Amino acid sequence: MTLDATDRAILNRMQDDLPLTPHPYAAVAEELGLAEADLLARLTRMKQDRVITRFGPFFDATAMGGAFCLCAMAVPVDEFETVLTKVNAHPEVAHNYERTHRLNMWFVLATETPEGIEATADAIERETGIAVLRFPKLQEFFIGFRVAA
Repeated sequence: MTLDATDRAILNRMQDDLPLTPHPYAAVAEELGLAEADLLARLTRMKQDRVITRFGPFFDATAMGGAFCLCAMAVPVDEFETVLTKVNAHPEVAHNYERTHRLNMWFVLATETPEGIEATADAIERETGIAVLRFPKLQEFFIGFRVAA
């Protein structure tokens, strides 16, 4: 899929805070000079085309009694898509990235309790037959990550 200038403007804008109003999408659409229906249709199309895979807030799971953990797996290339589907089926998986390394799948688990990390990682291991390496957070850094579309 090719992104036009409007799609790129939407993606860049949606990485910032949504207005705290009864109709946040209408407010963003107005900022961008669009109709709310057009904004929502473009977001829907980009999600269906997998330009974006998830849209939602980031919560501090630890502050709410939960936990985060960076995980990695060494997935055989010919099984990557199958394993990806199984891993991403878990709602606790916040991000999932393919890397060109022996450990070629990296993802973040965010759970309601610290014990949820082990339970989810163990479930993924059972479902895939592949070890899930766990790298718990030792220190947090806020970097204000944004990706220019």
